[in-house]
Amino acid sequence: MAGQPGFFDLSNQYEALSAASDPLERLSGVVDFEVFRGPLIAALRRSVRGKGGRPPFDPVMTFKILVLQALYSLSDEATVFQIKYRLSFQRFLGLGLDGTVPDATTVWLFRERLVQAKAIDKLFARFDAALTDRGYLAMGGQIIDATVVPAPKQRNTEEEKAAIKDGRIPEAWKAKPARLRQKDRDARWSVKYTKAKVKEGADPKAFKPVDLAIPMFGYKNHIGIDRAHGLIRTWDASAANANDGARLPNLISTSNTGSGVWADTAYRSKKDEAFLEKGMFKSHIHQRKPNRRAMPERVARANAKRSAIRSAVEHVFAGQKHRMGLIVRTIGIARARIKIGMANLAYNFQRLAWLEGRSAPA
Repeated sequence: MAGQPGFFDLSNQYEALSAASDPLERLSGVVDFEVFRGPLIAALRRSVRGKGGRPPFDPVMTFKILVLQALYSLSDEATVFQIKYRLSFQRFLGLGLDGTVPDATTVWLFRERLVQAKAIDKLFARFDAALTDRGYLAMGGQIIDATVVPAPKQRNTEEEKAAIKDGRIPEAWKAKPARLRQKDRDARWSVKYTKAKVKEGADPKAFKPVDLAIPMFGYKNHIGIDRAHGLIRTWDASAANANDGARLPNLISTSNTGSGVWADTAYRSKKDEAFLEKGMFKSHIHQRKPNRRAMPERVARANAKRSAIRSAVEHVFAGQKHRMGLIVRTIGIARARIKIGMANLAYNFQRLAWLEGRSAPA
């Protein structure tokens, strides 16, 4: 009969993981998760508990569980399962083979307490300060954009939709608290427009592809990245139908050493231009196409130059959607905010690992 795995067995498995370039090991090597201990303790502070009962799990370790969820798009139950059976997850969390793993309810309660304390903004700000301390100052100007983060679609009647739009609770839900808890009244529908691209050298008489309008339900992740390092420096979350331009003042970082601001036409308005001018920022926001007239060649060339710079923000969204599988499974804007905020933090962790790897000696 095989015995319990010993120290050397575990050490050999760790060596094999390292040889396979375990990304979580690399993350642990560049991110000092202890910087989050203070904000976490402040958010989780509670009245003195009586004697007895199981002591709480270490807050930094539990926070790292949320990081795993953000990196791999895992539910609470799936996360606990993966921790129990994936050695890379156990090593990342500092758990041995006999370590006690929090159950799904504990993970949910931990996140709920962070939601109630509105802690995600302080956690994000704490890591941004740590980045600055390490020499990653916000430099080169900033790029602003937003993307829709999908959420499970709601199956509501027209009457229920109208009530939600007016900010009311539908009458049919008031007598059913359990049903009400399962209904997301904050997420909204939006339409994503995808411009059709004509292949170079295509026959001008051939059938041209049609622009697409794709309906999407969920929330929006609004971010501002610094041009020098590609790190997310500011962010906000909203319903999917929120006006992007209205969020620009909240996304502008005053600590960026560059004055340039790049964004698409959704952010071009007299109000936003006046805001940037007052703050002594230089606007590189795309110019709109004149109504029923061709785009002047001079403006088209200027927009193309702006697009070359602005495209850096699309790499952030591609990483979050395709590599991290970002989706909001929770209900309500408060919970969606911490999900989106954790995704932005996790992206910065990965970006820092890439930046450090690039600068490391060969």
